[in-house]
Amino acid sequence: MENIKVVIWGFGAMGKGMADMLLTKKGVEIAGVCDLHPDLVGKSIFNVLEGEQGKHKEVLVSDNIESLLDNSKCDIVLLATDSYTKKAFPKMKMILEKGINVISTAEEMAYPKAQEPLLAKELDKIAKENGVTVLGTGINPGFIMDLLVIALSGVMSDVKHIEANRVNSLSPFGPAVMEEQGVGIKVSEFKSGVENHTLAGHVGFAESVNMIADAIGVKLDRFEQQMSPIITNIDRKSKYGEALKGNVAGVNMTGQGYIGENVFIDMKHPQQIEPELEGTSTGDYINIIGTPNVHMAITPEIDGGIGTIAMCVNMIPHVLNARSGLKTMIDLPVPRAILGDMRDLLEG
Repeated sequence: MENIKVVIWGFGAMGKGMADMLLTKKGVEIAGVCDLHPDLVGKSIFNVLEGEQGKHKEVLVSDNIESLLDNSKCDIVLLATDSYTKKAFPKMKMILEKGINVISTAEEMAYPKAQEPLLAKELDKIAKENGVTVLGTGINPGFIMDLLVIALSGVMSDVKHIEANRVNSLSPFGPAVMEEQGVGIKVSEFKSGVENHTLAGHVGFAESVNMIADAIGVKLDRFEQQMSPIITNIDRKSKYGEALKGNVAGVNMTGQGYIGENVFIDMKHPQQIEPELEGTSTGDYINIIGTPNVHMAITPEIDGGIGTIAMCVNMIPHVLNARSGLKTMIDLPVPRAILGDMRDLLEG
């Protein structure tokens, strides 16, 4: 059986990480990489990754995605370019219409019907017409504050209240995430960005809250979210971001899913670059009140960069096995590390 052939579209922090991981796996190969950055185009991915090519086929970074979308040479595209369904939609449409499966890192794609129901229906229609599958996933949304919550509720006979709290570092992420979170800007700029809706903060609360509610069969009356700046008292610098003393090192996001006037799902997500420099310990915490109560704590946090990369790569065979259409993480098998040959998981 031939290797599973993967194209990576977007060769930033996440795309490079996916390439590194794929090069360690059996039964899968990188068939192409697309990125528009002039410093990358035409270069060997092995030079960019600063790794040995070994027995792997040479792959040059291309700025022409159409040249890579041949379904006889590509089984699936890992799309790591956007956060929003609307921005990723034209790219996904192009891939799906070529008869190729796609996994997107776009946060809204984790549960696109939450905010883009019409585009979600259109993606489902296009995928089914072309006999392929599209999935959005990542560490969060996609796992920590939604799928893991849902899985933990499986041991309960009744759920009265859900709280998910992720305290994490933004340091592994690339420039796009730094911009979304307002890393490095002045507090006044942060406030203007919130008021003008030009600052995204964490993208995914609406998706996580609605995924949980739909999965356990709860009808929410409304969803709300808030964001405030995390101001650094010292200079901080990560690989892709920098915040000087007095400026914004990250964002504290909170969100709520209401039943009537009561908060049923409560989300708390402070995230910043280099949090340890000011004594903040990272961690993932889930508290579900019901019968029985469930309390989970993971310290330190599950690494956001590695987690996102691994979720996308590890879901490849499950997407290839899935019925055609738009899928979410509650539609597919439980994600797991794949240590053997990926082809052994394929059903046909």
